[in-house]
This record gives sequence, C-alpha cells and structure tokens, in this order.
Amino acid sequence: MAEPFLIGEAMTGGYGGADILHSCTIAVEKGQIAVIVGPNGAGKSTAMKAVFGMLKLRAGHVKLDGEDITALAPQARVAKGMGFVPQTHNIFTSMTVEENLEMGAFLRTDDFSDTMAQVYDLFPILKQKRLQPAGELSGGQRQQVAVGRALMTRPKVLMLDEPTAGVSPIVMDELFDRIIEVARTGISILMVEQNARQALEIADKGYVLVQGANRFTDTGKALLADPEVRRSFLGG
Repeated sequence: MAEPFLIGEAMTGGYGGADILHSCTIAVEKGQIAVIVGPNGAGKSTAMKAVFGMLKLRAGHVKLDGEDITALAPQARVAKGMGFVPQTHNIFTSMTVEENLEMGAFLRTDDFSDTMAQVYDLFPILKQKRLQPAGELSGGQRQQVAVGRALMTRPKVLMLDEPTAGVSPIVMDELFDRIIEVARTGISILMVEQNARQALEIADKGYVLVQGANRFTDTGKALLADPEVRRSFLGG
C-alpha cells in the first residue's frame, strides 16, 4: 500500500523529560482533509507541532511525499511545501492585510501576484480591506489573513491549529467552506479542531487522540456514526 502524502508515524516525544505523545500516528492524503480531535490535554496541538518539526521526537518519523523530513527544522519544512497556521499570534497586527500576505511570500523569488489574486478570490473581504491594518479586523477576518498568508507559500500541505477558536458559528461555517475549497485545489489539510462534530463533518479522515495516543481513527463520517465516539467525545 502506498504511503500517505504526509505522515507522522509512531511519534513519541514531549517537552523536557515527559512524553506527551505516545506512538501517535497522524497522516493525510493529497487534497484531503484530516482532522485531529479529542479532549483538552489530549496532545492534539502537540501532535501537529511534532509533524511540523517544532517538537523533537524520541521515536517515530515524519515523511512528506515519501521523503523522510524528521531531522528538518520547521523553516526547512516550509521550503518543502508545509504551511502552518498557529492558533494565536498568527498575523502582524500593525501591518496591512496586503503586507501580511506579502510576508507569506518571503521565501519566493518569482512573481507571486497570481497567488495573491487567488487568496483574494478565496477571501473577498480581504481584498476590500487590503490596505487596512490587520489588527483592526474581526477575529474571523484575522483567521482569513493567517490562512491566506500561509497559502502565499504555495504549500502542498496546510496545517491549521484551531482555526475556528473564538469565532461565531456563522464564521466557523464560512471558514470550513473555505478550507474545503482549498482542499479541492489539491492541497492537503491537517487541522486540530475543538469543534469536533463540525470538523468531522468535513473530514476525509479523523483522529481521536486521548492522552497523546490514537484512540479512534476512521473516516469523518464513520467516527460521527460511532456510538462510543459520540458518547465520549461529541456529547451524545
């Protein structure tokens, strides 16, 4: 069987002496959406950071498109095609929307105006507000800037840590719609999400983590239909 496009396999590691992840495996196929859910403290964001190289693994490995990237620093992974949007401090508030997007293209030496146009097509509100300081935007609009900036790197994989944290249900639905659109362009999406039910509805693959280990792994639909997953993690 062919390996997934991106896989963090049997990852064990943590901060200092204590392991947070215990032989945890997370993977996503090309152009698909994989979602990591689970209770608070389950190691969801830690698993994401491990895949991106922000956490040193004691065991396991990370592969992107068949290449072992376990030893690469995060910035080297960006150059390989990984985009990461952290949950907080993910925009430059004093810069304009357009300047934020331009910062996303800092590794590029080509003309990125086409990518900028694609981001504005995806997020029309950003085009309207492109000369406004990003710090003046609403929470949902800031998230669009953060995702747009990551897209400016032309990633093969886009990693999102709690993209809908602190936004209204309407804005959450809109962000998820945009995430689906991004995946349809062939970009793989790996995201950590507190709104587990809504995230699993759009997920091709879902991972339920508990105490840093895989508890359930299946398609989003199968996990939503699983009585134990629903009772334990989705509120019935």
